[in-house]
Amino acid sequence: MTTSTTHGAREHARAQEGATAEAMPVLPASDWPNPPEDVAPESLVWAETVAGGGYTHKLLARGTHLRLTDLHGDACANLLLHNAFEPIERLNVNDTIKVQWNAYLRTGDLLLSDQARVLASIVADTSGAHDALCSVSTLAGNTARYGAGEPHSDSPAGRELFKLALAKHGLGPRDVPPSLALLKGTRVGADGGLEFTGGAGAGASVTLRVEMPVIVSIANTPHSLDPRPDYTASTLEVLAWMEAATCPEDPLWTRTPEGRRAFANTAEHLTARGIA
Repeated sequence: MTTSTTHGAREHARAQEGATAEAMPVLPASDWPNPPEDVAPESLVWAETVAGGGYTHKLLARGTHLRLTDLHGDACANLLLHNAFEPIERLNVNDTIKVQWNAYLRTGDLLLSDQARVLASIVADTSGAHDALCSVSTLAGNTARYGAGEPHSDSPAGRELFKLALAKHGLGPRDVPPSLALLKGTRVGADGGLEFTGGAGAGASVTLRVEMPVIVSIANTPHSLDPRPDYTASTLEVLAWMEAATCPEDPLWTRTPEGRRAFANTAEHLTARGIA
């Protein structure tokens, strides 16, 4: 089939309908071929596989559950969250650590904004390997390490991919704060230095519950401390489905004094906007 004419190019393009690839979104999400046993297919609102070195983004409603799965053992989901209606408010990794007295996130922990509100909570985790200390790779770092870091190079930096994702929502480079890495972890060593601990292997996942409307941005790039000389990142599965929004009776609302205050701040913010 020739593509040298407009008609030929059109026929070639239309012939791709129904083709699949290892990394791609599925629309509608309810057509996802292998929905989790605990999720009704009709409730799916986002179903996508993200290649290593790729990125994705989506606006999600309050109550949405977001599950990130490391399909082959080398995915690293670098995550940003922004308030969907006032994106000047965004994930603050430092406050997430400081307010909860914990640098090693796990089930039951909250992802807090710079306004002391709960953007999302961790409701399930089979990985246990996450990092809130290093943030994502940069253009300069990847160029020094791999020879390139531009978005369309063979070794794109996570920060550069975040710029592309946020541009789709009218945001710019100044809207890229330090990010959280999920499915790849670090520990603080006895000497105070950071040690890369890797992931939990193929099939490990983490599930977040969105506590207020957010813009989710994900860059699937190697962790900035990954010691391997080659740019190593495998496919990430992203699934999101609707559930009822959380309420004060939820155990996470009262799990800690810090959490109670953060959820109270969140409820006040949402009620004032007619959302809660």
